[in-house]
Amino acid sequence: MLPGLLPRSCDTFVALPPAAAGGRVVFGKNSDRPADEVQEVVHFPAAAHPPGAALECTYITIEQVEKTCAVVLSRPAWLWGAEMGANEYGVCIGNEAVWGREEVGDVEALLGMDLVRLGLERADTAEKALTVIVDLLEKYGQGGNCMESHMAFTYYNSFLIADRKEAWVLETSGKYWAAEKVEGGVRNISNQLSITTKIDREHPGLREYAKSKGWWDGEKEFDFAATYSYVNTARMTTSRGRYCEGYKLLNKHKGSITSEIMMGILRDKDSGINMEGGFMTTGSMVSVLPQQPNLPCIHFFTGTPDPARSVFKPFIFVPNVTQLLKTSSPTFGQDDPVKKQPRFQTKPDRRHELYKKHESAAVVMETTEGKGKEMLKDIQELEKQKINEMESILQNGCLDTSQAVNLFSQCVEEELKIYS
Repeated sequence: MLPGLLPRSCDTFVALPPAAAGGRVVFGKNSDRPADEVQEVVHFPAAAHPPGAALECTYITIEQVEKTCAVVLSRPAWLWGAEMGANEYGVCIGNEAVWGREEVGDVEALLGMDLVRLGLERADTAEKALTVIVDLLEKYGQGGNCMESHMAFTYYNSFLIADRKEAWVLETSGKYWAAEKVEGGVRNISNQLSITTKIDREHPGLREYAKSKGWWDGEKEFDFAATYSYVNTARMTTSRGRYCEGYKLLNKHKGSITSEIMMGILRDKDSGINMEGGFMTTGSMVSVLPQQPNLPCIHFFTGTPDPARSVFKPFIFVPNVTQLLKTSSPTFGQDDPVKKQPRFQTKPDRRHELYKKHESAAVVMETTEGKGKEMLKDIQELEKQKINEMESILQNGCLDTSQAVNLFSQCVEEELKIYS
């Protein structure tokens, strides 16, 4: 792990009825990564695979399953997995870097980001995704450099997994884990273990291992975060820090949380949730998951850094979705420095078209008062228009699939037009 990076990297949120408005589940995440890292938004259709097929993840190859779900992902362009995403069944997952008492090794295994994608590809409910992740964790372990750099940045992972009905928090330390079911209200995760005494599922050896390490005496009530990390769980929601700030923002809007409110939380700079600096918010996601199965789930992605100067663009799963070409980064095959040993000796230009245009536009928004303000106003109006269109679909239950295939791509085109 790199010195100074410990407290940084990501915030994930969920609001369930009655905290969320309109009988919907609202999910959101900011991906906080190295400031020069490109995040792409990509779609992979559902697929069937031959028996015994192998699957090449970021660092290791594992067994493929017979069928994988359609997924939409926001991911650092150099790796196989994802920081966050959703599947065709309305399952959403975001992960966080966490550290604790157990030392993080540097052996290459599955990255937490690989586990996000694997959970989405292999499960049609939140709890099934949790089971997929913990089974893979047991079989293959987690580990490897989480940054496109010859310097090692390693961590364990926590996950927030949601579907139309419920959410789960899954937190890990090596192969050990605890999970908490979220059945109503709000929940957030940041860069610390946060499951305390409400443990709904756990690794069978979780408590014995803690006893063997001298972290728990086997008598007092078992508190996962207090046992496996150095967190003062009594002060988690009152001390300064992004976990606490996120908790406060969710609770401030409890009862009326919509996609727009969630976007506002992700844009909040005072709390540190919209991060700036060497590590910054490089991609953001908000999903609306209606509880009625006849209504579509709507997933908004920025595909660009700093949500305060980005457009949340809607995506809906329908057959034959138009390829998301302008938010897909170039690929380098076996010549990619990630694939070669030793890894990360060079760094190719991974910028996709939207990223390049947004990069130039962000400079204008930052430095040119008149033109910058006008551009910001135009992208805000574009986003508002799309939110209203999506709300109309949810209210009326009327989805034109011939338009939905181009929904995200068309919005990207409209955003690009503003930047040009």
